[in-house]
Amino acid sequence: MGIEVAGLLGLIWLIIVIWAIIKTAQSSAGPVAKVLWILILLFFPLVGLILWLLLGPKR
Repeated sequence: MGIEVAGLLGLIWLIIVIWAIIKTAQSSAGPVAKVLWILILLFFPLVGLILWLLLGPKR
């Protein structure tokens, strides 16, 4: 039972990170800022997502 729950939570987390990357790419931020945010989200998913939610590019 534990491995199924972990797999489901991992899938949900992956979807959230992909959503954040798409929102970053669609934002009006400059190209350098977009690339930096996407790299942060890819290399530091937990901390990156929290930082993105607090400080990330706005519409």
